[in-house]
Amino acid sequence: MRVVISLGGSVLAPELDPERVAGHASVIERLADEGCELGTVVGGGGVARDYISAAREIGANEVQLDQIGIDVTRINARLLIAALGQIVDPTPARDYDEAGNAIRRGDISVMGGVMPGQTTDAVAAALAEYVDADLLVYATGADGIFDADPNEVDDAEQYGELSPAELVEVIAPMSRDAGASAPVDILAAKLIERSGMRTIVLDGHDPTAVEDAVLRGEHTGTDIVPAGGGEPTYWAQR
Repeated sequence: MRVVISLGGSVLAPELDPERVAGHASVIERLADEGCELGTVVGGGGVARDYISAAREIGANEVQLDQIGIDVTRINARLLIAALGQIVDPTPARDYDEAGNAIRRGDISVMGGVMPGQTTDAVAAALAEYVDADLLVYATGADGIFDADPNEVDDAEQYGELSPAELVEVIAPMSRDAGASAPVDILAAKLIERSGMRTIVLDGHDPTAVEDAVLRGEHTGTDIVPAGGGEPTYWAQR
């Protein structure tokens, strides 16, 4: 099974904790041992936001701010690569061709951001479409998709399952609200809709949650299921 995993920076490295990074790397290694072909996209998290905030105060423009964020995602990607050892492409992929070529030759590919104006949410969705992945997993700080920000609204309701079109409908108003915190952004949602990609959005703070979701489809987050899309055959074989 070919899988793309999006690891939010706040999930992989909310602080520089080697054990947390090693835990995520161990899960990726186990997935590879189980025969999964893997691409991983790493976000910038709080560190990127801190750098962007500082740069904004000293007059950086929006493209420069995006470039700073991309640089931080690539540093986080290098951190994960260091934990993965010999089974990974040793350099963060800088575009989809590099990532796709690594995955097709049997290496794990790790990448961060690609270009200004595009989040790592969207990069993960685009990579999954590019390599014809069977599954896209977003390991985020929220356990799935909710009808409101669960950090702000106590009775926010979780969606257990959505179609790609429904995902776009739910995410779009969140993206328009100032300061809104959606677990995936609107461009990623539209790419998922375009590709009809089977997707899972879950809380990735515990790395084993990603393992259970990929290997068995077991999780407490939200399934994004395209029309006519059954479970990946890999799950039925286990």
